[in-house]
Amino acid sequence: MIPAEERITYRAIHDRPRIQWPGGARIALCIVPNIEHYEYLPPAHPIRDAYPRTPHPDILSYGGKDYGNRAGLWRLMEVLDQHGIRATVSLNLGVIEHYPEILDACEARQWDYLGHGLYNTRYMWGVSEEHEREHIATCVELFRRRTGRQLAGWLSPALSHTLLTPDLVAEAGIRYLCDLVHDEQPWPIKVRSGRLISMPYSVDLNDAVTYRQGYEAADFCRMVTDTFDTLWREGANQGRVMSVAIHPYNMGQPHRCRHLDAALEYMLSHNDVWIATGSEVADWYYDNLWDQTAPLAGVGVAA
Repeated sequence: MIPAEERITYRAIHDRPRIQWPGGARIALCIVPNIEHYEYLPPAHPIRDAYPRTPHPDILSYGGKDYGNRAGLWRLMEVLDQHGIRATVSLNLGVIEHYPEILDACEARQWDYLGHGLYNTRYMWGVSEEHEREHIATCVELFRRRTGRQLAGWLSPALSHTLLTPDLVAEAGIRYLCDLVHDEQPWPIKVRSGRLISMPYSVDLNDAVTYRQGYEAADFCRMVTDTFDTLWREGANQGRVMSVAIHPYNMGQPHRCRHLDAALEYMLSHNDVWIATGSEVADWYYDNLWDQTAPLAGVGVAA
């Protein structure tokens, strides 16, 4: 097993090969809708209860999440369509089975995807290596069977990361991992076989997290635009990835979506912004930076 402290080498962001995104962009802006399915009666987990209220069923929590797929998502799609944004879906792969209409709508928009586990009520904490491998393989196969494509990225359900997650997602042919939430640029990860990079994903610019901390949509979107201002300025010297994580059950509410609309309008009024998907950022990084950064990260250059 690769020790955790050896998977990711430290390199200060100002002391790396310079990133300048396609077209001279300062920021790769990734909008990440988390399209999830929460089971009505999830299996018991020894570490975390999927729903805070007991006994189950917790109809209040379940209904709140179900709202996202029934109503909120379609409102978010309208907002993103108005801005011409091709999103990167953090997808619970069970959605393909339960809501094929949702996948059809995403496919019609040519949205990108990263795997977010099977359900958001199935956690990887404490499971065996074989259990986690099988879980990832099931997700990859569901996506391939429905789309004919390989999943490019991975975000563990509820970020329930294990010591072996990087090895297992690389083994499954996945090219980037969002679990580490530790940087504003991609960076190579040391794995047992293959190649893997960490991809910026934010739990600060994440509407579900900020809502649980008592912030409303106007606060969240002010955080988004304030972050953008800083990264846009700094990106003139060293390109950044800005990830904005949104959830249909939250930001798709009728009293919240207009704040997202305003934040998007503000950011897209600037020049030198690349509206990118996770796959596009990963492709660019592997093609242009991997050979330079892999040796700095102590990772083999060859695939």
